[in-house]
Amino acid sequence: MGSLEMRNLLLSKKLKLSETRLLIIDDNQIRYNEILNIFQNKNHPVHAILLDDLSSFEKQLHTRWDLVIFGQAYDLKLEQAITLIHASSQIDIPVLLLKPQDYKPEHYQTLIHKGVYDIVNIAHPERVYISTIRALSYSRTLQAQKNLLCDLDTAKTQAQALVQEQKKAVATLEEGMHSQANEEYLKLFGIGSEDDILGLPILDVLKPKNLNDFKTRFKKFTQGQTELSRFEITTQNEQALSENPLKIEFLPGEDGTVQLAIETANTAPIAQPSVASAPTNNADDTFHLIQRHLIQQPATANALIIFSFSKCDDEILHLNWADTKAYLSQLKAFIKEQTGQRVFKINTVLHAIIMQAESATALESKVSALNSLEKQQLLNINNRTFPLQLKLGFSPIQLETFSEANFEGLLAKAYDTSLPKRESASDLQLEATLQETTIELISNEELSVPNVQPLNTPIIQPTLNIEPVQRESPILKEIQQKLEKGEIHLKYQQLYDKQDTNLYTYEVTSGFIYENNWKKTCSLVELDDDVELSIKLDRWIMVEACKQLHNFITQYPDAKLIINLNRHILFQDKQFPELVAKLITIVGSKLSHPLILQFDEEDIAKSPIEAQKQFNILREHGAEIAIRNFGSTISTEAIVKQTDLALLSLDEKYTDMLADEKSLAELQNMIQHYTMIKPLVFLLKNLNDMNAFANAWNVDVRFIQGDYFQKRMDHLTDVQDQ
Repeated sequence: MGSLEMRNLLLSKKLKLSETRLLIIDDNQIRYNEILNIFQNKNHPVHAILLDDLSSFEKQLHTRWDLVIFGQAYDLKLEQAITLIHASSQIDIPVLLLKPQDYKPEHYQTLIHKGVYDIVNIAHPERVYISTIRALSYSRTLQAQKNLLCDLDTAKTQAQALVQEQKKAVATLEEGMHSQANEEYLKLFGIGSEDDILGLPILDVLKPKNLNDFKTRFKKFTQGQTELSRFEITTQNEQALSENPLKIEFLPGEDGTVQLAIETANTAPIAQPSVASAPTNNADDTFHLIQRHLIQQPATANALIIFSFSKCDDEILHLNWADTKAYLSQLKAFIKEQTGQRVFKINTVLHAIIMQAESATALESKVSALNSLEKQQLLNINNRTFPLQLKLGFSPIQLETFSEANFEGLLAKAYDTSLPKRESASDLQLEATLQETTIELISNEELSVPNVQPLNTPIIQPTLNIEPVQRESPILKEIQQKLEKGEIHLKYQQLYDKQDTNLYTYEVTSGFIYENNWKKTCSLVELDDDVELSIKLDRWIMVEACKQLHNFITQYPDAKLIINLNRHILFQDKQFPELVAKLITIVGSKLSHPLILQFDEEDIAKSPIEAQKQFNILREHGAEIAIRNFGSTISTEAIVKQTDLALLSLDEKYTDMLADEKSLAELQNMIQHYTMIKPLVFLLKNLNDMNAFANAWNVDVRFIQGDYFQKRMDHLTDVQDQ
């Protein structure tokens, strides 16, 4: 007997036939040389670049790479590199990590969750090569899949163009039965409508004279032998006798179907197919793009969401051509920004996205969260703001019946069907909690806080009265009206946790549109003139945010909110702690403190001791406390010493200190000064570009936040879903 040689196909010469492109991040030239030697010893051609700084890495991401190998770098951390890759066009590129000096086996899972493909030890060259080959095989597979899908899409477009140009008679066959046919095909065989042909066997329509030859060719084509796909038959169908012989061609269709194309006397001369000659029907194009999307990103539950205009103000209708184009472009950008999904253009004013989830329940949660996008929005065009009022509709997608023939009906259903509201029993309880409580105010005398803003209104009764002076404030009137109509906007922004433990923490901010401009409700000085309205506003914000949280924990049970509030509800609402406790109970979170209530440092600075008393009560009722604009007053250190806080959001001025090394070092020293007083958790915000986000890793703040990671959204969504 001969010997049997066992071989791993991943280690064959196939991956060596083309040059492997390696981007190596390391500050050690020796390790770089060792990596190249590993490949050279295997006769494996490599093109590699070594870098160890952020700027060079960002530039190289504009070039295609097969693998990234990360060692260590002074100016670039692993988390930064992975974040930048995920934000680039090479989102799927595998990252191999050279084993760090302080590596322990228990670190493995954390590193994998961060986005590392595998961890390799340079001390074992053979293992490094095997791990690299595995990663390379994965990378090439993804690249090939993308290229094949692109080629398939192009081929389909060309085939469609060819059929349209030549006016061929075309039918789609499933297991030898008709499932679709165009007008030319129906006309050729004298069939009145497409409904009349559905389910008919192909042989009953074509009636070929040489039956065995047709069966043989059809069978071989379905088995992948395409060399016999073009031929002629003599039909015995009386309606098509004048066209004998029929020139037939089999073409591959979707999901194992077969397309049958027949040239007729009316067929135009054969032209070279091209993408430029593709059909101009946007709905047809959209179908194929969505179909490709569903193939590339399969999910258990899928839904089509349609975006259209609810109303259009006169000023929009009278914009010039350039501004109109900009407005429509901003509309698409707004949908993309707020949903994080690819936007499909149906026509000039209709757009669509696909929402996907692992279950029908999770999909309903995602879709219902989009209701907030129907509130009035603002678009910025050439430094001017214009209103945007959207109407959203949806329809579930049943993959087994999703076809080009049914697509128009799917669009119509989605356009006419409102988004689900998902008003669960808990949502109704939350709303009832807001309605059932009247506001009981605490006077300054009861609080014994001389520095708190004195009340301008008496303690109110269930029938609310507003002083005449307050009616004269147009912005307070606007808040009252917006509140009654539920038109206050809540914005949600996800925090990045450097420790990768609290991944689903979101800051909630609020505002409203006033004279075509955005007004924040936090620290709005006019609210000092109507404490009652300020408290009603914050109560409403609390309830609406908790509705979103209750819905969102269906998908992410560990989610928690940081809700920004004004001082009046803290110091002057007797029932605030009870309200917090009720809301937390109804939300149903598994976390002990799913709400973090955030107040302005300036407000707390007026009486940190009294504030701490209120904080203790709120903590007993299930909420943690945070401070925003930390470091903005002369009382910062006193607040640190006299209060117990879960989170300190640094004032926005500290973000500017990330710009150069000297001020960055000053910021780090300041943080260390406060952490020497007691253990503190800091948040650095407004990291809206790559440099600011990257530099934030060089200071000891646990949470970082900004547009670079996730922009402010009108609903809760995980950045990985975008």
